[in-house]
Amino acid sequence: MRRAFAWLLLPLLSWAVATPIPIPMAAAEKKPELAIRAVLVAQVAAWNRGDLEDYMRGYWKSPELTFYSGGAVTKGWEPTLERYRKRYQGEGNEMGKLAFTSLQITLLGSHSALVRGGWHLTAASGKNPGGLFTLVVRRFPQGWRIVHDHTSSR
Repeated sequence: MRRAFAWLLLPLLSWAVATPIPIPMAAAEKKPELAIRAVLVAQVAAWNRGDLEDYMRGYWKSPELTFYSGGAVTKGWEPTLERYRKRYQGEGNEMGKLAFTSLQITLLGSHSALVRGGWHLTAASGKNPGGLFTLVVRRFPQGWRIVHDHTSSR
C-alpha cells in the first residue's frame, strides 16, 4: 500500500526541498543557528534553480547592505542583485551549481551573528570557482538576513 502512494509524494518532496519554509520566530529564538542555516540552505536551493531574486531573499533588502568582493564594494540590495546578474547570468556566463561548506555560525548577541564558510560552484563549462566568505547576519521581524557579505575567490 505504501508503494502505491509513493509516486504521489515524490513531487511534494521535491517541492518541499526547493521551497524555503520560514522558521517561526519562537524557533529562531530557541535555535538561531538553525534559522540562520535555513536561510543559507534556501539560498543554495534558489541559486541551483537559477532564481537570483529568490537567492537574494537571504540578504537585507536595504540600500545599506554591503557586499565586498574582488577588491570592490557594492552597496545596496538592488546593486548587489545587478552584480550577480551581470556576473552569473550575463552573456557567456553561467550560474553553475552552488555548494556552501564548512559553515561556522557564531552568535554575537540575540540579534546578530557571524557566519564563515566556503563556497564552490560547479559549472558545465568546466570552470569551478570557489573561495571563502564571511557574513554578518541580523535578525529582523521577517527573519535572519545577511547585512554584510565579504566573499573571496581562490
